[in-house]
Amino acid sequence: MQILPELPYALDALAPFVSSETLEAHHGKHHKTYVDKTNQLATKAALSGLRLEDIVRRAHSTGDIPLFNAAAQAWNHAFFWQCMRPPEKAGPASGLLRAINQAFGSLQGLRTAFVETGVAHFGSGWNWIVAGPDGLKVVSTHDADDLLIREGVTPLLVCDLWEHAYYLDYKNERQRFLERWFDNLANWDFADAQWAVVDAEGPGFRYPLPVSATA
Repeated sequence: MQILPELPYALDALAPFVSSETLEAHHGKHHKTYVDKTNQLATKAALSGLRLEDIVRRAHSTGDIPLFNAAAQAWNHAFFWQCMRPPEKAGPASGLLRAINQAFGSLQGLRTAFVETGVAHFGSGWNWIVAGPDGLKVVSTHDADDLLIREGVTPLLVCDLWEHAYYLDYKNERQRFLERWFDNLANWDFADAQWAVVDAEGPGFRYPLPVSATA
């Protein structure tokens, strides 16, 4: 059975940029619902003993849309929690910063692309900074879609574009949410760690093991 991972910070640690009320509902209700649904559907599909990453890929390859949606959303949220940290101004390390400068001209250039892509995204989804064969890019995905099903692409950071991620705090001001998120909450230490596995071809972030697994 997949677990609901604990948040890596206190519920009020991201205030005032993300309130404790938003975080409590987002993690304790939305994310939990996706985990519960994944466990229900994975059991029916005889996949409950697999890592969540493998469930996502298997559901996608077999066309099991309900299971893919639940499992991918569970994974996306766990990744998202790691992409935030209590407000501080530290930026990316030198290696990642060089790649950012090459792709976007500067960190400010990345910020502009990140905010513009997120604002232009129609409906619900996710706003990603990714590393791939062509260097760094900002891409958005719709609904539950994620990057586990895309070969050669490593996610560095993601911001949730579903309204439940920001509506209590920002109402319909998605642009303001994205700007404040990038400036104050983006976890560049996590992005640096994800960047470090690009050349090494390591696994990077992985969802916690299901409780019945031993490895």
